Amino acid sequence: MTTFAIAGRLTVNRLGYGTGQLTGFGYWGERLPPEDAVAVLRRAVERGATLIDTADNYGPGLAEELVARALHPYGDGLVLATKGGVLRTGPNVWHIDGRPASLRARCEASLRRLRVETVDLYQLHRIDPEVPLVDQLGTLAELRTEGKIRHIGLDTVTPEELAEAMTITEIASVQNRYNLLDRDSEPVLELCEARGLAFLPWFPLGNGKLAAAAEGSPLAEVAARHGATPNQVALAWLLHRSPVLLPTPGTGSLAHLEENMDAAALRLTGQDMEALAGAAA
Repeated sequence: MTTFAIAGRLTVNRLGYGTGQLTGFGYWGERLPPEDAVAVLRRAVERGATLIDTADNYGPGLAEELVARALHPYGDGLVLATKGGVLRTGPNVWHIDGRPASLRARCEASLRRLRVETVDLYQLHRIDPEVPLVDQLGTLAELRTEGKIRHIGLDTVTPEELAEAMTITEIASVQNRYNLLDRDSEPVLELCEARGLAFLPWFPLGNGKLAAAAEGSPLAEVAARHGATPNQVALAWLLHRSPVLLPTPGTGSLAHLEENMDAAALRLTGQDMEALAGAAA
């Protein structure tokens, strides 16, 4: 499994694990018994996931608590990424809140749930259009100076927003929606490549749409050639597409976890990549 150094300092295996699927419908409440979620998290690390991606509003709070229950005390080389800036009041109900006092309170709450003094990567979950970006990132920069954040990232940004953010403070990562069928964030990916930023694609498997659309497609043909599943090829495509892409597929199933992690060993050829280049169409 190839690696990437986030901000040139935190080296992780490029195929990680995301915790959103450990929570219930609409990222609210429990999806499965806590002991089962703990088993999935521990197995992800056993299979080589060294980047664990979570957020304070998954649950809300539940996913971070599960990460700590399963993995604390954290082993050397394990990198935790969490997010703040979105408040929840119900399933699939999201309220963007980038007010400095709120960001600070939510970061400190994440530290308590994760049982750490410093979070490795703290990502602004959404830019709040009602709060100046300099105030939002300034708060995170203050938390970094205080030792509560090691590196700062952004979630769901345009190239222009990313460029502006980099004039305000050091940015280590971006987390935009991106997968084989959804490449709207190509310009952001190109900027990340140029600046050496990590790009954590969310919905790397299209939230289930990739497998559903695979029949009779180039994705299915490539999968058949390799004796792999369409999901495995889709994850391998991300790993081959760019060295800065760090997919963190989530699942609450041990069987699906094994399938996902096996994708790291899949080697796509130039012919495969050419066939998949048109899959978005």
